[in-house]
Amino acid sequence: MPGLLKKINSPADLKTLSISQLQELAEELRAFIIENVSKTGGHLSSSLGCVELAIAIHYVFDTPYDKLIWDVGHQAYAHKILTGRRDQMQTLRQYHGISGFPKREESEYDTFGTGHSSTSVSAMLGMAIAAKAKGDHVRNHIAVIGDGAMTGGMVFEALNCAGDRKDIRLLLILNDNDYSISLPVGALNKHFTRLMSGRFYAQARDIGKAIVKPFPKLYDLTKRAEEYSKGMVSPHSTLFEEFGFNYHGPIDGHDISALVPVLQNLKQLDGPMVLHVVTEKGRGYEPAEHNPTQYHGISPFDTKCGIVSKPHAKTYTEVFGDWIVEMAEKDPKLVAITPAMEEGSGLVRFAQKFPNRFFDVAIAEQHAATFAAGLAAEGLKPVLAYYSTFAQRGFDQIVHDVALQNLPVVFAVDRGGLVGADGPTHHGSFDLSFLRCIPNLTIMAPSNENECRQMLYTAYQLNSPAVVRYPRGKGPGVEIETQMKELPIGKAVMLRKTSAPRGRRVALLAFGSMVERAREVTQKVDATVYDMRFVKPVDRQAVKEAGLEHDLLVTMEENVIMGGAGDACFEVLAAEGLTPQILQIGIPDKFITHGDTDSLMKECGLDSDSIIQKITERLTKSE
Repeated sequence: MPGLLKKINSPADLKTLSISQLQELAEELRAFIIENVSKTGGHLSSSLGCVELAIAIHYVFDTPYDKLIWDVGHQAYAHKILTGRRDQMQTLRQYHGISGFPKREESEYDTFGTGHSSTSVSAMLGMAIAAKAKGDHVRNHIAVIGDGAMTGGMVFEALNCAGDRKDIRLLLILNDNDYSISLPVGALNKHFTRLMSGRFYAQARDIGKAIVKPFPKLYDLTKRAEEYSKGMVSPHSTLFEEFGFNYHGPIDGHDISALVPVLQNLKQLDGPMVLHVVTEKGRGYEPAEHNPTQYHGISPFDTKCGIVSKPHAKTYTEVFGDWIVEMAEKDPKLVAITPAMEEGSGLVRFAQKFPNRFFDVAIAEQHAATFAAGLAAEGLKPVLAYYSTFAQRGFDQIVHDVALQNLPVVFAVDRGGLVGADGPTHHGSFDLSFLRCIPNLTIMAPSNENECRQMLYTAYQLNSPAVVRYPRGKGPGVEIETQMKELPIGKAVMLRKTSAPRGRRVALLAFGSMVERAREVTQKVDATVYDMRFVKPVDRQAVKEAGLEHDLLVTMEENVIMGGAGDACFEVLAAEGLTPQILQIGIPDKFITHGDTDSLMKECGLDSDSIIQKITERLTKSE
């Protein structure tokens, strides 16, 4: 391990270094991140862009007494290493290892758990007001937020609430790494920012405002003059000044000699402030600098070769991407919407081919749903691509603006079920439960790639809202039919019929990804297998038939058991007065950790061996 980095076990160790040593440490830290993430996988580009910023913050502020939140948390690897987790980085995102996101249970330096974007300003405001209520007037509160996360509506709600609070210490650090909005950062601007962040300037400004405040016209004139002077250097300042935040920047986020004195000045000031820093995603690793999106969230790779694409079976995301392009060629009314997940949702090719019919609405899941409703109300056919865990944020709009008005919006819900290393903030554990209770909504769960394609087509043909919910990654590898055809609504398919004698007849009612698991189970358990296909409306006839002809009904879903697809089946049995033995297989009532998917499946009892054991125990118990 490099010389300086091995001596850093906490932020206190940073404070013994000189500024020149901090810059040397940054290079060591950057190399360490590249080497570790190449072995574990993770979010590389964002973290490489925040190395100097993390060092400067912990060097200047007294963490964890001073509170620090990283929004979204993709960029927090340097923070983790500097706060005592250097030797644990080899376990990053591994089962029983450290999380890829800040996590309160993991470290006192992780002030607030993140993973979904645009939450930091609200949380930090709450902490700052709580500190004041407890009589602590000198504690600083820092939120680091990327320019992407700034597009989330929650941020502006929080800015609006925080702007008039001059009695707290709240610093919003805007990490601007999008070249399209970055401004030139030169010596004059660096000097100007350092000057304006100083206590002398702040006191002079406050005294001046106090003198002219009794004279409204003069006060308004001086306020405009101040905003104009800042606007000459940075047009971005006006937005934050209007919210009541004192704006500083932009400055080079990779220049520690510039960052440290500015942060030292801001540390002494009261009231809400913004520091605008410009950084480069992927900095220090050339492939990531040239293609930061490709190196955003990655699997293990060879640092010498970089990411090398390999042939693979189609993922469900790619099946969706192919379908929507083909469907758009057939129907000019089709439009696609995504909340800042163009690549992750498989819409890159669509965006290139149909730029006027593609809408990336930024990190605004609520707006995305109501925007889709407006498009549908005027006769267009919107397809909204959500990650399951992000669809949670648009729940009210799905209910009130889409379903209540029965508008034909197709929701392509990706990452349903357990997603692996990203952990509980990204597992799609709840969607079947919170969507199933909504009237007018049809919900489908494909068991393979071809079924996914046909369900998307079926959903598109409906004149009402519909959800197609599919998992992350590849399916079982079935052949995808070129022809698109509508599936009969609410109809399951029996894939296998048991030959077991009465008393030991088992029916597996499997939804989505669990159909393949049910096939595996039948290698050791003689059971009937239903591919249920529809979560809503569930196939009442199939459930009734299974209840009448079998002794044990097993529902299988990659969703929480509470309120999920299994409950839909048992509601039918209750209505029909049928009382077979029932066994629900699904995600238990807890938040599931991060790790490889096989380990998580086993923890949840969703692996074949666990399911076989549960069925065998139930049958033995009933004999």
